[in-house]
Amino acid sequence: MKLEDYFDFLAPDDIRLKGQLIGIEQVLSYYLDGYTPEKIATHLPSVSLEKIYATITYYLHNQPVIDAYLTNLANQRYYKYLANPSLVAQRMRILKNR
Repeated sequence: MKLEDYFDFLAPDDIRLKGQLIGIEQVLSYYLDGYTPEKIATHLPSVSLEKIYATITYYLHNQPVIDAYLTNLANQRYYKYLANPSLVAQRMRILKNR
């Protein structure tokens, strides 16, 4: 089995663990925060330890590309948030401007 077989490459900005709705960014956010694979498994119980190790290995083999992927994903989410802020954020802006 090739390493890439653990993932579904749905779009340039959407890489998920095969057969799951979980994106690699969810596993990697824990990993980059210093969690061990075993600890990640306790936070993501639907993900096998094998898939967690595969995700980390894929990241380490493709670090510059995946770092850019993670940055792009974070930027997309930020701009989406700015375009559609929550009701709480909207209310806070109104109160701040008063």
